[in-house]
Amino acid sequence: MLYAIDLARQRMAETPEGSRAEEAFERVAAHFELPEGARAFAKELVTGVCRLRQDLDARLATHSENWRIDRMAAVDRNVLRIGAYEILYSDTPAVIAIDEAVELARRFAGDRSPGFVNGILDSVARGGGEGSG
Repeated sequence: MLYAIDLARQRMAETPEGSRAEEAFERVAAHFELPEGARAFAKELVTGVCRLRQDLDARLATHSENWRIDRMAAVDRNVLRIGAYEILYSDTPAVIAIDEAVELARRFAGDRSPGFVNGILDSVARGGGEGSG
């Protein structure tokens, strides 16, 4: 879902934040049967990443030497956003957030993506408190 929102944002130069991200989530989620807890967590991730995208991108940029966020593959960029959101703004332990993000990268991205995601999110976790708030 974040991948689709990201691509739409690039095409339309719009940012689906707040209720628009929530509406997009509801439209897509209606096509899937999910346990309520999983649905609530997925919704939190989607709406949280959309709401805090600029902050997440800024934080990721400080940890991704020689890689601008807008030049990253869209899958990598959004996996990193999810992982960073979980590390910085949720109760998910960093090690679990990183492991899940690496698995997403392994499943949906290129061959080098798991290592790339692991390295950046590990750096975010170690230095994640910088300016958070």
